[in-house]
Amino acid sequence: MTTLIRNARVLTLTGQRLRRGGSMRDLGIVDRADVLLEGGTIAAVAPSSPGIRLLRAAEVEIDAKGRVLMPAFIDCHTHACWAGSRLDEWERKLAGATYLQILQSGGGIMSTVRATRAASEDELVASLSARLSRMLAFGTTTIEVKSGYGLSTEHELKMLRAIRRAATCFQGSVVPTALIAHAVDADQPDFVERTIHETLNAVHAEFPGIAIDAYCEKGAWSLGDCQRLFDRARSLGHPIRVHTNQFNGLGMVEHAGAIGAVSCDHLEAMTDAEVRAIAGAPSIGVLLPAACLHLGSPYANARRMIDAGSAVALATNCNPGSAPTESMPLAMAMGVRGCGMTPAEAIVAATLNSACVLGLGDRGQIGPGQRADMVLLSDTDERTIVYELGGSAVSHVFVGGGLVRPLT
Repeated sequence: MTTLIRNARVLTLTGQRLRRGGSMRDLGIVDRADVLLEGGTIAAVAPSSPGIRLLRAAEVEIDAKGRVLMPAFIDCHTHACWAGSRLDEWERKLAGATYLQILQSGGGIMSTVRATRAASEDELVASLSARLSRMLAFGTTTIEVKSGYGLSTEHELKMLRAIRRAATCFQGSVVPTALIAHAVDADQPDFVERTIHETLNAVHAEFPGIAIDAYCEKGAWSLGDCQRLFDRARSLGHPIRVHTNQFNGLGMVEHAGAIGAVSCDHLEAMTDAEVRAIAGAPSIGVLLPAACLHLGSPYANARRMIDAGSAVALATNCNPGSAPTESMPLAMAMGVRGCGMTPAEAIVAATLNSACVLGLGDRGQIGPGQRADMVLLSDTDERTIVYELGGSAVSHVFVGGGLVRPLT
């Protein structure tokens, strides 16, 4: 089927792929354009001309009436596969307990680990599939999903298999990540050594080339243990991602740059030296402002990072403990309000730069040959997507050139 979207304000984001510094404000806007979709990809983009058809007729035509057409959202950091609830812990937090205090008392990540271990693979597939559908309704068509609530070889593999199965039923795209170093299970003898050797070996055998992630933080994985895990993962051919500087800087930002880690995620607690380090490194800074909103913790300073020349992406961090949201528009809105980003920077961070985090060169732009994953907004001004809170300015979602009816 061919689809023609006429008379749209198109944010093409064409040009260079990964955007750093000031280039993050370039949306490549064509104020009035027609976009032809064919065979799942974008076939052509041409300026609209009153009374003249520059692009051929299509089986389906949509008159955008000047509304914004932009790349669909790409959520490059989620923990959307889990079982159980953390509502009781949320009440503890409201009463004054900190995130690290809850973690150190056996709650937090370990609470979800226990529930996820008890869940069957089928139950994880069902709950994840429901979340993916809701994310699609917000305009997110590509979603990274981490393991990390198994923390044993058996249960990490169960999570990764559930993620793989849920992906086959999803209209968009799912990218799995093996977060095998999410916490330290004190009840397992030699947990760190078993993770580095036994669990990593099993993940490598069944999911070769998958990104390996770790949480480098006080109360979680130390810098030295992360270094050993990453060295071994890299020797097996796995890309590296890392949660770091959420509450404390342990030296991981500099190390991540030195080993060519794809991303450093969180970055709320950054010194000037660390800001300079990530600006000069290949790593992309992935900011997760919804967690700061929920935890009441300081936001990452995107303004400092972008002005220093960093590449920044935004993601929901969807998880049951610190970021109970499936909405990329909310993450973008808080990136502007909390992290100091401009609306244009937030759009680039949630689309093109997020595609680069996941190594996907076929999406995040509206140009010939790109995958036709796009959203049509209900407004003629793209700033609406970050201005509104609690709703969604998205009226149409296209996945692989097909119009998706959002599920609610």
